[in-house]
Amino acid sequence: MTLVLPPGFVHCGFEVIDSTNDEAKRQAAAGAADSTLITARAQTHGRGRQGRSWISGTGNVLCSLILRPACPPRLAAQLSFVTALAVADALRPLLPSAIPIALKWPNDVLVAGRKVSGILLESATTPEGRLDWLVIGVGINVADGPGDTAVGVALADLGVTASADDVIERFGAAFATWQDRWRRDGFAPIRAAWLAQAYGRHEPVTTTLGQQKLTGRFLDLDPDGGLVLELAEGGRRTIAGGEVYFPSTPTA
Repeated sequence: MTLVLPPGFVHCGFEVIDSTNDEAKRQAAAGAADSTLITARAQTHGRGRQGRSWISGTGNVLCSLILRPACPPRLAAQLSFVTALAVADALRPLLPSAIPIALKWPNDVLVAGRKVSGILLESATTPEGRLDWLVIGVGINVADGPGDTAVGVALADLGVTASADDVIERFGAAFATWQDRWRRDGFAPIRAAWLAQAYGRHEPVTTTLGQQKLTGRFLDLDPDGGLVLELAEGGRRTIAGGEVYFPSTPTA
């Protein structure tokens, strides 16, 4: 497959692969260049966060980007927000203006309240503790969505005709723009842009951290991207990672 990608991107395409993230990790460990984009038409073992299976329907975006950002490992997670903004920018021109796009913490993109895209970050550090590489996996339901359309949706379900290649090219261009902004200006403008599109801000939310459950209201993001909760029993708590559930949507 031939894609038009931003300068500096290296494309490595497959028809069928186990997982674009797994291939990206293999290539990253072998020394693949920064901004190498792995794509596939189909996956046999696609996965999302916490080892969940990612349904890899035909005609969907299945890609993983290898990055070697010059930042401390703790800041690499900010690129999840960069990625979510890029996915939203890629999809917005394809959708009718009346259909809203929202970004759900920590790594989902919703269209009309249903999940259209998931993002998975994986990384490795050097023996000295520096970030060696970061892999960002992106799945976007373009032509084929999950069976339960109350939870997930594909662009085709909304009457949008687009190819996976077109969406990948749009995503690549948007990602390059937002990544340049992150490199130049830091996380603050990324945080502000993400919050402007955040799903469920100021709404009740339940988070799970292992066996612990917290209930409160989604107030904000902290300067590193953590979810700031106003707890039901009073006080505030910042969540660096975990699952969030909003009563207003069935999306997990």
